[in-house]
Amino acid sequence: MMIEQLVTSFIASAAFGIIFNVPKKLLVNGGLVGMLGWFIYFLLVQYDVDSVLATFVAAFFVALISQLFARLYKTPMTIFSVSGIIPLVPGGLAYEAMRHVVMNDYNMAIQLAAKAFMISGAIAIGLVFSEVINQIIKKA
Repeated sequence: MMIEQLVTSFIASAAFGIIFNVPKKLLVNGGLVGMLGWFIYFLLVQYDVDSVLATFVAAFFVALISQLFARLYKTPMTIFSVSGIIPLVPGGLAYEAMRHVVMNDYNMAIQLAAKAFMISGAIAIGLVFSEVINQIIKKA
């Protein structure tokens, strides 16, 4: 099961790299960033960590790895972070929330939408937190 998760997250990240016009020589690296982020998320969820906290930690590490690759390959960090964060985006959860709205099940829709919103916020906070730590290290 873990191998399937890793391969799928790699393919999704690399495919989004193609959509975002990432240079061909860096597609594999973008896929690796997404795969590592999903691996961290998946491991944390397997050990009963809340999905919002697991997403925050995974997004933080996606940003760290993206910064490392950006320095290593002398490219902008966004090349790696945008495609690398794709597996963590709660698209299925947002879809389920909207499906429940259409079915007039508003209580479940609100719960799912709130969770999708919190996961999206965890992604943003993880990326920003990593950048803040990077700036603090640069100044020190």
